[in-house]
Formats: sequence, C-alpha cells, structure tokens
Amino acid sequence: MAILDSQGRLFGKISILDVGAAIIMLLVAAGIFLFPGSSGSVAQLGVETKPVEVDVMVRGLTVANPAEFVSEIRDAGKTNIIIRNQPYGQVDIKTVKELPRTVAAPQPDGSLRAIPDPRPELDYTVDMVITLGGNAQIVDSGPVLGNNKIKIGTPLEIEGLTYRFNTSVVGVRILQ
Repeated sequence: MAILDSQGRLFGKISILDVGAAIIMLLVAAGIFLFPGSSGSVAQLGVETKPVEVDVMVRGLTVANPAEFVSEIRDAGKTNIIIRNQPYGQVDIKTVKELPRTVAAPQPDGSLRAIPDPRPELDYTVDMVITLGGNAQIVDSGPVLGNNKIKIGTPLEIEGLTYRFNTSVVGVRILQ
C-alpha cells in the first residue's frame, strides 16, 4: 500500500490537506498558550499615576429645564466618560460653572456692551464648563486616561443616568 494515493490521501484514509490544517491549528494553539505575550498596553508599564483635572466646555446643549439639568450634573458627583469612542469609566465631577448667554449690543457712543440674549428659544439651552477629576497615567507626551491621551481638543462624551452629550477638552491640569 502506498503512503499517498491518487486522491491525495495518506494511507488511503486521511486527506493530506486535513493533516496540514490540523498541524496549523495545533501550532496556533501552542503559540497562544505557550507564548501569551504581555497583557495590557505599553503605556501602562512602569508609568506613574497622578490626579488630573480636565475642563470640558458644553455649548448650546438643548434641555427642557437648564437650571434643573445643571444642578442634576452638579449633584451627581460622578459621571461616565467616553474618550474617542472608547469607554473609560467613571470620573468625579469637581465643579460645574454655568456660562451666561450674551449678545453684543451697540451703544449710541459706538461702543459695545454685552447684554443677556433676549431670544426665547435660549430658555432651553445651556452653556457650561465642567471640571472632571480622576487619576491619569503620566507619560512623556502627557496624561493618559484609558489608553487615550488627554489634551486640549480631545473629543469626549459625558454620560449619566439621563443624559449623554458630546464635548471637547478645553483645559488639562496635572495635580501634584
């Protein structure tokens, strides 16, 4: 009896292609279990962690009751953040500062004066600066939260029990 017949079978029973596939699967399984590699990202190895504060600005968020919404965020104490579409987890809400909505009004002497915006639709919008606090890994290129560098301009989503909105970072402070 020949080792390999005209059909490509070993000893007339097992296909050589099946044997090749089985060997490849065994090698892959052995590689996964014998050489698992390092877990986590390189950014997490031997890096110090420090508290950071991140300021985010919310402009023109439309809500039914702005004053109630601002106090809800202020009283929550914690919120979830999503950085560049990657969930990070919970951070502390340090402060919430509501910003006034004003319009430039020309004066008879040619100067400008900021007055509260009289448009009624603005009764349903809110502008605010939220200061978030948490611990970040400090690398050479700046603070890192959840494998994402936090810098001015970084897009962020803030999510709570009854809200989820997009914003971006306007300030980062590394605390000592």
